[in-house]
Amino acid sequence: MSFTSRRRVAMTAAAALSALALAACGSSDSGSSSGSGSGSSAAADGAPTLLKSGVLQVCTHLSYKPFQFKDDSGKVVGFDVDVMDLVAKKLGATQEIVDIDFAQITSGAVFAAKKCDAGAAATTINDKRKQAILFSDPYFDATQALLVKKDSGITDLSGLKGKKIGVQTDTTGADYTEKNKDANGYEVVVFDDLPTQLAGVLSGRVDAAINDNGVVFDYAKDNPTTEVTKEFNTGEQYGFMFKKDDANGTALAKVTNEVLTAAKADGSYNDIYKKWFGVDAPK
Repeated sequence: MSFTSRRRVAMTAAAALSALALAACGSSDSGSSSGSGSGSSAAADGAPTLLKSGVLQVCTHLSYKPFQFKDDSGKVVGFDVDVMDLVAKKLGATQEIVDIDFAQITSGAVFAAKKCDAGAAATTINDKRKQAILFSDPYFDATQALLVKKDSGITDLSGLKGKKIGVQTDTTGADYTEKNKDANGYEVVVFDDLPTQLAGVLSGRVDAAINDNGVVFDYAKDNPTTEVTKEFNTGEQYGFMFKKDDANGTALAKVTNEVLTAAKADGSYNDIYKKWFGVDAPK
């Protein structure tokens, strides 16, 4: 969502075409509609406008715990949610989550179709994605992590020769795994989402899985028969997403960057980080 990460970016022209199909796809956790605002231009004073008055609609792809997931009551919570709540507050709005296919966010299709004002999905900033979407400043550093069953004896990719490794489609982890497949002799099994990918390790469908460190360590904590045996430093940083080459998207990114800077200065970012990861944010 490391992200990184989450991912294979469509070109901008393809994004515009895929946006036509979005009217019939994607679901909102709170039943959101496309709203009445144009979302195409900022106000005269440069302040951003929202698709729905008083509501910051944020696209994500559930579930990606602890960044975005539903708690026992069905409410969407997580690290990204709390940070974007700060942005919503700055805008005098409340956040509304729109759960939609990850590739539709990273391709920019959701913005062309006016499904949301912003995207927050633990998404790695990379050059390919920058062709289709506008990123905020980085807000989280991530690596890739290898999840296996305890006592499997697998400590690195080299231990997977002749075995199966699970990846989540359109992610940095999937790219990294494919890149190293020939050198290590494993079979790659692709899953549509994080929960089924990691559950594949528990069930034995795959021998290992690779994804962003935040979500993988969280899963191992909740499933003690699994463990993380290796991290791969891929130099990833997450960014929030907005409509590219658009005055309003640029204005929203500017406000988000201001909020991130202020939150890191006043300690509220660290409070959110510690809430979800149990340690202070890296300096």
